Amino acid sequence: MTNRRQFVTALGGTAALASMHPLAALAQAVQQQVKIYYGFPAGSAGDSVARRVADKLGNTPFTGTNPVVENKPGAGGRIALDTLKTSPADGSVLCLAQASALSIYPHIYTKLSYAIPDFATISIGAVMTHGLAVGPMVPASVKTLKDYIAWAKANPGQASYGSPGAGSTPHFLGALLGLSTGTDLRHVPYRGSLPGINDVVGGQIASCLTPAGDCLPFAKAGKLRVLATSGSQRPAYLPDVPTFTEQGFPEIVADEWFGFFAPARTPAATIAVASTAIQAALKDKAVADGLLSVGLIAHGSSPEEMKKSLQAEYERWGPLVKKIGFTAES
Repeated sequence: MTNRRQFVTALGGTAALASMHPLAALAQAVQQQVKIYYGFPAGSAGDSVARRVADKLGNTPFTGTNPVVENKPGAGGRIALDTLKTSPADGSVLCLAQASALSIYPHIYTKLSYAIPDFATISIGAVMTHGLAVGPMVPASVKTLKDYIAWAKANPGQASYGSPGAGSTPHFLGALLGLSTGTDLRHVPYRGSLPGINDVVGGQIASCLTPAGDCLPFAKAGKLRVLATSGSQRPAYLPDVPTFTEQGFPEIVADEWFGFFAPARTPAATIAVASTAIQAALKDKAVADGLLSVGLIAHGSSPEEMKKSLQAEYERWGPLVKKIGFTAES
């Protein structure tokens, strides 16, 4: 997204669907048990969103007990969405997924088995920004993005960056940085953020582009140096790190979100009750503080706002993916 302020304003525009008839919603939407799929391993940033929200959904008009979070890692989150697509469309099965799984993947996977119309949007859960971090392979004198680019050009054999996976938003942010500066930055894909971060800390690769929150504990310990973040504004948890935009790269902007989805055929009343419950959970101070501690900003939305945001991201990334020239097979 090109403007964090516009993004947040758009998300904040709708209240908790108070006009919906409560008795009709209860009659159609209450579930005694709900399952939430998440397409990456336990312990990752998005997993924290799923579990913290799930812990607040029991005894609400949506569900009688706290939902069970089931991790289905693999294929960059596509396995979880594939499973959701064919799940019962009654509110008993949801999925938490990153926006790129539906806004970027359709542009790069020629055999992708799902599309945006296969799912119903419920609520955005949290917004994250990505960060470029360097480790011990990069000299301590490299303190800014400009310094890093100069070092990478002078050391092409070492100029590598890890990402959570091929086709991920961080992968493409790094590719755009290379194109914008005429620098040959070698991409090293990993299965998730932490393996790549560990290799940067260990000196196996020079840098990583990854959700900034995943870098926090390593940066605080002095094992990583975060040189830039991808948001349109500096994140509250890294206030001293300038954005790519501030450092002269306005195209490298991404406030990516995790959002809750249901199968496309799920009744609108069920979606509305689920959205209201999720939005309420995200306003809980303990949930918001817990997410901020791992580099995520809690932010709910109406189903309509989430759908509009997803479509805008899909349209934005189409030409960028074409510019980068990356394709992949499923």
